[in-house]
Amino acid sequence: MKTTRVRHTGFKAALFGGLAAASSLASAAELWHNVEGYTSTANGLERFSVLVVGDDGKVIAVGGDELLPQFADARRHDGEGRTLLPGLTDAHAHLYAQGLLASQIDLAAVMSLPAALERVRKYADDNPLAPWLLGRGWNQVLWERREFPTAADLDSVVTDRPVWLRRVDGHAAWANTRALELAGIDRNTPDPVGGKILRDANGNATGILIDTAMSYVEELIPPADKRQIRSTYRRANEMLPALGLTGIHDAGVDLTEAEVLISMAEDRELDLRVYAMLRGTGENLDHFGEPLLAGDHDRLNDRLEIRAVKVYADGALGSRGAAMIKPYSDDAENRGLPFWTGDELERKVLKANDSGFQVAIHAIGDLGNRMVIDAFESADPDGTSPFRNRIEHAQILALEDIGRVARLGLVASVQPIHATSDMNMAEDRVGAERIKGGYAWRRLLDAGAVVASGSDFPVELPNPFYGLHAAVTRQSRDNLPDGGWYADQAMSREEALHSFTLAAAYAAHQEKRLGSLEPGKWADFIIVDRNYFEIPAEEIDDIVVLETWVGGEQVFAKVR
Repeated sequence: MKTTRVRHTGFKAALFGGLAAASSLASAAELWHNVEGYTSTANGLERFSVLVVGDDGKVIAVGGDELLPQFADARRHDGEGRTLLPGLTDAHAHLYAQGLLASQIDLAAVMSLPAALERVRKYADDNPLAPWLLGRGWNQVLWERREFPTAADLDSVVTDRPVWLRRVDGHAAWANTRALELAGIDRNTPDPVGGKILRDANGNATGILIDTAMSYVEELIPPADKRQIRSTYRRANEMLPALGLTGIHDAGVDLTEAEVLISMAEDRELDLRVYAMLRGTGENLDHFGEPLLAGDHDRLNDRLEIRAVKVYADGALGSRGAAMIKPYSDDAENRGLPFWTGDELERKVLKANDSGFQVAIHAIGDLGNRMVIDAFESADPDGTSPFRNRIEHAQILALEDIGRVARLGLVASVQPIHATSDMNMAEDRVGAERIKGGYAWRRLLDAGAVVASGSDFPVELPNPFYGLHAAVTRQSRDNLPDGGWYADQAMSREEALHSFTLAAAYAAHQEKRLGSLEPGKWADFIIVDRNYFEIPAEEIDDIVVLETWVGGEQVFAKVR
């Protein structure tokens, strides 16, 4: 079956007003009946068979057949018994990087070094005028030798132009000799704070740069212009509604990217709702000024907010850049790479919060997470901050720090599919004891923390049903291992759906208008081909989206 992207124009955009009051004044324009409807609410999961949407694109009512005579004039849609869910939100993703995959070297899921080199060679042949050969997605853990590749490997296929390939997690990159030469990297180049140049036994750079060391090369890459950035955003924007996503939290944009997103929202080019985070607390924050809030609906159609900043505390587990309290279990001389001191992190939190911005800090290792929690606690000892500051990933936590996340009112923004992607190396990195605080969603939930879920695409595939499957089963898409990897940390189906809907909305200060199908909220919903709550858990990742609606506008329909 082919798919197509459509837009239904039966609803007009509405200015944001009072929730229940605004909906009660709207006339019923559309009514869906004969559906198996589910939505998370503050009171738990609710079921319904009828959804009524006003001509302002907001929900008027959900319930049963008793609603049918009350809205006799509404245009009716027979759901044919299909399942209707709130639109899903990816609470941590990279929209621009996802769009780039279509125009760069995509090494995701490449299973060997020779296969990766062949893909680079073919791209170079197909793009003879490209001054730089750029790409991402490689993961040496999937390869037979599980060792980092080298510049010499890349030199075997390309020597005349620089090659720069980010690792799947974005926290390491692979360069050929030409790229190293252009960056002036040699045996005397120092490791920057928060970064590392991998070297051979003679002290020469191998071609792998980790975390902040990547800036040596990246500052040389010609920046994209606004036309190219807009085209890249469009590619991602157009593909994601077909997967059931109606919103994303874009974890790190610069000023130019923010300007393009604003222009796209003004021009009604965003099918998704984008909650964007400025990259860092430096120039981007200084020049942006005040947060761009959703109250500016007339101009932005409630498709864009920029009211958070993204900060990095450490690197990633796969490249051993995540900051650990004790050395890595598989590298006794390495504790990872903290990017900042504790005092520096605290100053960043205070600066952003004082400017009215939420702070979202990437933290992978147990030391990285502890430093982030300490910084948030120093800035807000009582946990009463209105900003709902966030820990992005919250991947490896010391067990004694888990309760602090809840006590301080922090949001744990996790990516369930990371657990099933990382299970082939995570315990090797941190050992049998520390892994108890790894990907520990059940412990976070039981402690009372808000857990919002995403994918970190393009680090992972953007399909949210893959994340729901991982959250519930703790298994790969091949349903391995039997019984799940540390299955005691799994979420229930209700909790997993909540984490991709209402909890994600809460993490973005949007729960009063998004995240559930309740009167007064935007009618963001999807219709899928099978019942998420009734099918065997191993089939959750096979769910297919049939329709996607954002604010009462159909932005995707699958052609049957």
